[in-house]
Amino acid sequence: MKSTISLILSLFCIAPLSAQVLSVDRENGEDSIQKKFAFTWTSGVALDKQKNNILEIESAEELDVFLKNNQVLILLGNNALQTNGASILENNGYFMLRLRDNDKKRVSPDYYVQLQWNGILGMRNRSLVGANARFKFWEKKKSDLYISTGAFYEHELWNPALSSFDFDSSVTSVTRNLIRWNNAVKMALKITDNIDFAASNFIQFPLNESFSHFLDPRWAMNASIFFKINKHLSINCNYEHNLDFYRALPVDTYYYSLNFQLQVNW
Repeated sequence: MKSTISLILSLFCIAPLSAQVLSVDRENGEDSIQKKFAFTWTSGVALDKQKNNILEIESAEELDVFLKNNQVLILLGNNALQTNGASILENNGYFMLRLRDNDKKRVSPDYYVQLQWNGILGMRNRSLVGANARFKFWEKKKSDLYISTGAFYEHELWNPALSSFDFDSSVTSVTRNLIRWNNAVKMALKITDNIDFAASNFIQFPLNESFSHFLDPRWAMNASIFFKINKHLSINCNYEHNLDFYRALPVDTYYYSLNFQLQVNW
């Protein structure tokens, strides 16, 4: 007989968390308050007793530092870890640093660097650096819309030696360097005083090898709806997917996740 102990900060979880809607980009009434710092922490923990203890831990952090001249420095962290006894079943996440305008200018630059890893897909690490031109289409009291375009350089190191995939065992690693044309659409909507919605879409086209894979883009999308409990607590329903037609290894092109989590705001 199975016995299950659930430590639930994450109310429901399907697949790993791998991205997040920026708290600073929401229309939640907090964006008009003058602050020097803002911090958001979202986490989920689940513990199941089967043959071994299966432990799942997910966390997402965002630190916003509001600078002079209406600039904001954004530090993002995201990690999902799953263990079965002493074995690690899943370890993926990323860290990102961004510097951009705090929604004041009609057109502004957006600079970013990122380090990412995904043990499930065999991605040891992906590091990238890039910049976008960010266009403000509208910024109203209860909604906004931003579109950006730019490019980034991407360096990837992949591990084909995965038991879950039947790759050539003679290949020990795969390295790939790419430049991608990056396009993004971000919108936010305040539905009621206690409910707000935010979503981002990214379409990224490979520009290497004489544009031979230009029509094999990556489409990443994430969307969240937030239910405010009080000033510092909210429940977050998050959906995201990643559709990539040009992966370094022959893994699936489409992955998605759906999460219900508790979010803490300072």
